[in-house]
Amino acid sequence: MTDSKQLVELTVNGSPVTPDAGVGVAGLLAHLDLPDCGVAVAVDGVVRPQGRWDQPIADGAVVDVLTAVQGG
Repeated sequence: MTDSKQLVELTVNGSPVTPDAGVGVAGLLAHLDLPDCGVAVAVDGVVRPQGRWDQPIADGAVVDVLTAVQGG
């Protein structure tokens, strides 16, 4: 039996990533084993608010995940 799971090709923080098609920000963070709090995520240069994290990320998108750092 052939696995027919659809994947998308994304660039996350400069590295190629191939999660399942239809993945949103929350799913991508889980795929990458990253926390879903204390982070900001930009998709193709536009910050995606948490209220829209369930929207699918398009194939070929460039995603930047920024984590909050304590201190100064």
